[in-house]
Amino acid sequence: MTAAEAAALLAAARDHPRLGAYVILSLTTGIRTEEARALRWDHVDLDGDPDARLPVPPSIAVWRSVRPHGDTKTEKSRTLALPQNAVTALREHRKWQAEARLAAGPLWQDTGLVFTTSVGTPLDASHVRRDFRALCKKAGIDGIWAPRELRHTFVSVMSVSGVAVEEIARLAGHASSKTTETIYRHELRPVITTGADVIDRIFISTT
Repeated sequence: MTAAEAAALLAAARDHPRLGAYVILSLTTGIRTEEARALRWDHVDLDGDPDARLPVPPSIAVWRSVRPHGDTKTEKSRTLALPQNAVTALREHRKWQAEARLAAGPLWQDTGLVFTTSVGTPLDASHVRRDFRALCKKAGIDGIWAPRELRHTFVSVMSVSGVAVEEIARLAGHASSKTTETIYRHELRPVITTGADVIDRIFISTT
């Protein structure tokens, strides 16, 4: 997605009670859709520790997924700082889930998962795809999109913003930047202009 489409999707996602936080988290952190569906509340820290000697930001620990045996795609688990809009979305989502738990009563299944159905059960991939496409339509984004596009969009935004491919690889949980370059070659900026951009800003007054 373009930056404008991503912004429109984020705006539309804020009003979706069940999938909104899922979309916002995936788009702003680049986690895989199977990692998002397996995320547990005990791996979410929405407060951090700002008073620590080395301040700790709000974060999520991506340690497992819904792949066979609960493994992530690679052995490289990671803890990711959360952007403020993701923190806000997850706080609101936690309120929605608490209300859903009360409404479900004895039907509620306490799985500990962040993203669930209205009775606490894990989200099905097909239901996520359906709701995601409805959100894209609401945001005015043409075409048929899949949740995995959120990760591709994250990589693209990071690259366009000048983030080095090595750092993008760390954020994406890849074992090496070569993996990132192979999988996301269409999303990565082909010409590295960061150095030129910085030099132009520094020396623009001397030319």
